[in-house]
This record gives sequence, C-alpha cells and structure tokens, in this order.
Amino acid sequence: MPTASDYYERLGVARDADANEIKKAFRRLARELHPDVNSHDPEAEEKFKAAAEAYEVLSDPERRATYDRYGADGLRNGGFQPSGFGSFSDIFDAFFGGDVFGGGGAGRGGPVQGGDVAVTATIDLAEAATGTSAEVSYDAVVRCETCHGNGAEPGTPIEACERCGGTGQLRAVTRTPFGQVVRATVCDTCGGDGRVPTSPCKTCGGRGRRVERVTVSVDVPAGIADGQRIRLSGRGHAGEHGGPPGDLYVLVRVRADERFVRDGDDLVTVVDVSAPLAALGTAIEVPTLEGPQTLEVPAGIQPNETLTLRGRGMPALRRGRRGDLRVVVNVVIPRRLSGEQRELLERLAATLGDDNLGSEEEGVFSKLKRAFGG
Repeated sequence: MPTASDYYERLGVARDADANEIKKAFRRLARELHPDVNSHDPEAEEKFKAAAEAYEVLSDPERRATYDRYGADGLRNGGFQPSGFGSFSDIFDAFFGGDVFGGGGAGRGGPVQGGDVAVTATIDLAEAATGTSAEVSYDAVVRCETCHGNGAEPGTPIEACERCGGTGQLRAVTRTPFGQVVRATVCDTCGGDGRVPTSPCKTCGGRGRRVERVTVSVDVPAGIADGQRIRLSGRGHAGEHGGPPGDLYVLVRVRADERFVRDGDDLVTVVDVSAPLAALGTAIEVPTLEGPQTLEVPAGIQPNETLTLRGRGMPALRRGRRGDLRVVVNVVIPRRLSGEQRELLERLAATLGDDNLGSEEEGVFSKLKRAFGG
C-alpha cells in the first residue's frame, strides 16, 4: 500500500504540529479519501485506515509522546491496537461521535455538529460555459423521524445507562513504557450520552439517526473550472443532540472536449489550412461554443499563427466577462501529389524569392519561436 509508514507523513504535518493542525489535516484527508470522491481508487479505503490510525495516535498526547520517543514498536509494546475505522458502519459511528468528523460539541450530551459530505458531479464543457443544474446522490446520516432523534420508541422512557452509571464514560487501564495509565473512553453502550432508551426505536435501532440515500440538485455557476468545489451549507450529515448539520462539498469535474483546450477563461482550438490557401487567404469554419463560425484567414498566414475571436471563450466565474477563442492555424503541406500538381508547384517554386518568403525579415530565434508555436 503506497502509504507513508511515519504517522506525521501520513497526515502531512510537521513533527511539531499542534493538536489543531493535526485535527485539520485528518479532516482534510478524510474528505479527500471519501469513497464517493474516490470510487476510481481501490486503495482509498486502506489509505483512510492508515490516516485514521495516525490520527488516533497523534491526537492522544500520551500515545504521541510514546511514539515520538519509541516509535511504532513502543506503542505495540504498550498494548496499542488501532481501531482503524475499518468499514462504513465504523465511519458512521465516527460521525455519531462527532469527534473526528463533526465540528465539535459542548461535552457529554451537548450539541455536536454533523460531519461534512464530499461528492463528485461531472459536467460537459458547454454546461460549464452556460451554468447548469446537476443532481448528486450520496448516503447521509439523517435524524430519525420516528423517534425524533432520541432513540426511543414513541411513548417509552429513557433511563440512565447501567454500563457507565450515567456518566457516559468508561475508564480503561493500559500499559505503556511509563507504567499503567488510566484513560477515559466513551461508553460503547450509550455512546457518551449517559442515557439509553428502555425500548430502542425500531426504525433506527436506538441510534436516533439513520443512513438515507439523499439526492440534491446543485446549481453549477457559469465559468466553473475542472477541480473546483461548491459548498452547500447544512446538506451534510445530521448533527447530534440538536447540533447543526454538516456541509456538502461538490467536486466538479468537467469532461474533456475534443474541440477545445481551456486556458484560464480562454479556449484554444486548432484548424487545418492547406499551404496554397494559407498563401492566398481564405475563409474557414471554426467551432465555437455557440456553433460553427466563419473566420477570415489573411493571405500569407504562417504555421502556428493565432487568430482571435474576442468574447468567444469561457465566462469569468461570477464576473460575466468572457474570455477569447484562440484559433491556431496549422498550415498543412500537401502530400501524394499528382503529376499536374507537382508541375504547378515546381513552376510556382521557380518564381519565389526572398521577397515572397520574407526570410530576411526574421532572425533565427524568431523563426524557432514561431516553429514551436511560441
């Protein structure tokens, strides 16, 4: 698996990074490695597990100190076993906990912001030029409408958790190179709430939330470029204990268009013009986003010279002004000449001189620059 063995390298942080930098780095990686965004990468899940293991160690001051001093072997000798977030249900539980993916909370029983969601929307270049509406679907954690989020069957009571005595925490003793350490962990029965329903909700299994397939229509603005993201506030995973939902991030992918190459707000296309017509001048048909357009090619145009159609490129994002369409002229030398064609060209070649070719007007560097399209 192409993942760095060093925990700091896995998260992309310096060894002196503070807790906030480590948390931000893991959140960023979690979004990037989300299966909705990385369906093309079969190793995304393993990369996510590796990042989760690194975060699990570096976010804990005691484990981090042990790792900094003794490395991964010191952690294993101290009994460390990474949880790994190994499946979607584990990620679901992480969203419920609100620690890794959520926006923080106010302690046990306090509001916890829901996690963010990342999805991909693919559009055509023409749609990127005019703006469009794209539908995206994803699995989201939503509040259970049967129990209204409290996890109990309607009309049944909620009591203090017997496992943790209503504290929402369990204390565990682990061995480290420094001796035994007592750590407080979230109760696995009540999830840190301190209370459990006597009759769990049948719809959500007592969680108060459930996974639902959600479809959202996203307004894609005109001028958007490949790789840019759109943020939809409040369309992510539902919060816990009345916390606000997370956000939806839509990564926009623009399909390649065989007619154009995008350069900022400009579009670039290439048209072929035969050498005789390039010498005489001609009118050619060039593609534009609005359809074919006639373009006048001046007599004597040289290979790789560029003609410009003003305002026929992409609109500038949220500014309205459009870029240009740059038409690169590819002067094509005829091949497989007939006898008559060869005779005509030979007669023409015999009449051409420096005045026709303009060879004295350009230096070698200018010729090389033009030859390579500079």
